[in-house]
Amino acid sequence: MDSDSLAAMREAALDYFTRSRAIARRRSRMEHQVTEAVDEPEGWRRIAELGWPGMLTPEAAGGLALGLDGAAEILRAAGEHVAPEPLLAVAGLSALLLAKLDTPAARDLLAELVAGRSLPALAWQESAGDLSAVPLACGCEPWNGRPGEVGGVLLQGEKLMVLPGAAASGWLVSARGQDDAVLLWVPRGTGGVSETLVPLVDGSQASNLRFEQVALPAGAVLAEGPAAQDALRHALAAGQILQSAELLGAGQAMLAQTLAYLRTRTQFGKPIGSFQALQHRCVDMFIHLEVAQATLNEVLALAAQGLSAERLDAEASRVNARCTAAALQASRTAVQLHGAIGYTQECDLSLFYKRVLCLSAWLGNVSTHQRRHAVLTGGAETTTAVVTWQGEFPRTADWAAMPEADFRRMVRAFLQQRYPQPLRYLSHRARWSEMREWYLTLSAQGWIAPAWPQAHGGMGLPADKLIAWIEELEQYGVARAPDQGIVMIGPLLIQHGTPAQQQRFLPRILSGENVWCQGYSEPNAGSDLAGLRTEALPGRDAQGDHFVVNGQKIWTTLAQDADHIFLLVRTDKSARKQEGISFLLCDLRTPGITIRPIHTLAGEPEFCEVFFDNVRVPADNLVGQLHGGWTIAKALLGFERIFLGSPKQSQYALGQLARLAQARRLFADPVFAQRFAALRLDVLDLSAAYTGFANIVRAGKPLPASVSLLKIWASETFHRIGALLVEASEEQGAVAGDQVLDGQTFNVLSPLIGSTAAMIYGGTNEIQRNILARQVLDLPA
Repeated sequence: MDSDSLAAMREAALDYFTRSRAIARRRSRMEHQVTEAVDEPEGWRRIAELGWPGMLTPEAAGGLALGLDGAAEILRAAGEHVAPEPLLAVAGLSALLLAKLDTPAARDLLAELVAGRSLPALAWQESAGDLSAVPLACGCEPWNGRPGEVGGVLLQGEKLMVLPGAAASGWLVSARGQDDAVLLWVPRGTGGVSETLVPLVDGSQASNLRFEQVALPAGAVLAEGPAAQDALRHALAAGQILQSAELLGAGQAMLAQTLAYLRTRTQFGKPIGSFQALQHRCVDMFIHLEVAQATLNEVLALAAQGLSAERLDAEASRVNARCTAAALQASRTAVQLHGAIGYTQECDLSLFYKRVLCLSAWLGNVSTHQRRHAVLTGGAETTTAVVTWQGEFPRTADWAAMPEADFRRMVRAFLQQRYPQPLRYLSHRARWSEMREWYLTLSAQGWIAPAWPQAHGGMGLPADKLIAWIEELEQYGVARAPDQGIVMIGPLLIQHGTPAQQQRFLPRILSGENVWCQGYSEPNAGSDLAGLRTEALPGRDAQGDHFVVNGQKIWTTLAQDADHIFLLVRTDKSARKQEGISFLLCDLRTPGITIRPIHTLAGEPEFCEVFFDNVRVPADNLVGQLHGGWTIAKALLGFERIFLGSPKQSQYALGQLARLAQARRLFADPVFAQRFAALRLDVLDLSAAYTGFANIVRAGKPLPASVSLLKIWASETFHRIGALLVEASEEQGAVAGDQVLDGQTFNVLSPLIGSTAAMIYGGTNEIQRNILARQVLDLPA
């Protein structure tokens, strides 16, 4: 569905759940122990009037054929209202299963489900934590029937956590036949079926079922063999994706309730939402939920393209792990920030908290899905096989139309043929002298600026190919060249520079003739950037209009390798701090400039101080309006934050961790394997969030303040990987400098030290949280 249709679907669902008083009905069920058998018929009748039992059913079968993305919007709205109807169990799992089966019996059952006359429940699970679609113990065998009766099958075994409980009109049971899987329909009231109702924490019920020599007619067999197993596997995977949407909706609702509470609840004479500690807790809720939303969007888009069964399973586990973790984090934080009232059943928050507990325990928990994703995707594999590529490497192409597999194979082959082997897996920030030839190689190929529009000499890669590009370079161990021109000033000039500035500077960035650095921070003006004091006074002489710059910049990355700097300067001391700033471009070879390197914790001269003593800068090098530099600076900070939020660093560090783990056989340790699987998903889901912001840049739109979440998630993920790398290295974690691993250089400490800096530069993560709290979450000052 297109975005407008999805938005309309969501609004319709929210309107229904509001009008039907879904939250109040959930409360009534929990407080008065109203069973689903009593409460469900009326609620389900109204759901049937909307056609939602058939939301995933083809139109030919009387359904709405919304697709997973449309159904996900309904489930997300259900999560926001803790709707008591068993949408996920019936309109999700059961309908998905029946729609996949092309047999008369399945079609008849599906028609009853779509009409709202039947609520079949899927009975598949045989042991706690089991996600397998293959029945192990529950079995069936041919039965010749009693005298005078037609034969069928006998069913024997048990099923756990079957939803809905008492409201189910019967059960869709997976069993093991003589040769393969079998799917059976067992109507409620069938002899030999014992049902134990299990009350759940959210007020709903599950059933534990026992089948004792249950005699079923031949018509009860819905499917056998691969058709049965494939249908069940598909239903479970798609159902786990829909469950993710409901969990996300519940988490988003809890964040909204918490923000409203913090804005109105006062203590010590002020709203508690003005307390920074509480603001940062809310921001972390927001970040987790936004990453979960990005992951869900990406997985839904992938599912719409058609995936293999194994890939769909993997993506379902990925998004379920992310949305479950985000909802659990939101629920726990929301209760804490509500204080004592959050611990009571009187607070609606309790309904959401318990619903999340219930959903997070059903269809697999976070750890289970993390492990499953790693198994399905071979998450520890880091070897790079030699690939072949037929023909030339094109300078330009319709990259959007190229299949991703072909694009990756092309990039991989190019790297294997052209990238210098000694520069793989560098342990330090690469210098221009090391990377110049590689930079020129990419420039000659036309691939030096993958995100720039083709009209300005870039590749113009769409977001999916840009992510693939980043991943291939990181997996191959390609070092980062000095690239401030490519990732920062180039995109800024494309949006804000004059045609003359674009013509003068952009080609020289692409060719490597100009190497740029950034002049923002100053002593006592780091996070408080508007407090800068470097001054630029206007002047005029025989050579024309110019500015005379005096002052100092600090923490200027690799300024000793650059020949140009873009900098913020104060051009009006009498104006308010942000209003008296201008944005200049300066040649570092101009007289009056002194550069002094600063060594980092790693002993590398990565940063510099830059001193300006009566430095003459042509007036034509002013970007934007005089005194309008703060607007330009914020735009550039957006570019910097999306760059700092790139998955690059985390992917590289994760590759290093995997190399170490393989060499030391750490994946045999279940604790390490679990931690690695979780970190790998953190990086994958960072890529999903990054894609959304990259699309905004590509569309030429200004980045929203929420881009700060990227920088936080990326740098803190990077840091967690670096910390585990040092821990996993045991005594080698104290070794200074490079080591050798599998014939390549390896530095245990580099990611940890680098990530420590990443949480500071570009605006500390604490400042980014302040920005999100004020500008995105609208919490009081």
